Amino acid sequence: MIVVLWRAGLRIHEALALAETDLEERRGASLVRHGGDKRREVGMDDWGWEQLRPWLSRRATMPVGPLFCVIGGPSVGRPWTASAVRSQLRRLAAEAGVRRRFAPHQLRHAHAIEMAGEGVPLNIIQRQLGHTDLGVTSTYLQGIDNAEIVNAVHARRAPMMPASAGLRL
Repeated sequence: MIVVLWRAGLRIHEALALAETDLEERRGASLVRHGGDKRREVGMDDWGWEQLRPWLSRRATMPVGPLFCVIGGPSVGRPWTASAVRSQLRRLAAEAGVRRRFAPHQLRHAHAIEMAGEGVPLNIIQRQLGHTDLGVTSTYLQGIDNAEIVNAVHARRAPMMPASAGLRL
């Protein structure tokens, strides 16, 4: 679940709606359902798929159902709820020594920030996240460090024409 929220940038309810048939590992793609009958195709990197493979193998031994499901007890294979996911991930974060309050949605924000840091165009990030408004996507990127901004601007190439070309003072 963590890998899909982080490396594909999904919302919890989108990840919980995934079925094994929605995954196309060869292409690195997943079909995501959201907001009723809306669908979009998203990508996930090879590392994310590699981390997901052990779960896919284990999931294949359980009754048919959602990709992310209850794995023990009498309800094995049944849907996992968003509140149970949040509770489990907060517990895991605390066990890992995370001191600040952890919200799984932060993994989605991390996905957007990392993609922007890798030079992925903003409109691609917008489509990956399923935002209809580019302004929403840009709010996700508020977490970019000031040093990154300074370094990006500082690394710009020199202009192709002399600065004095055509200027009259």
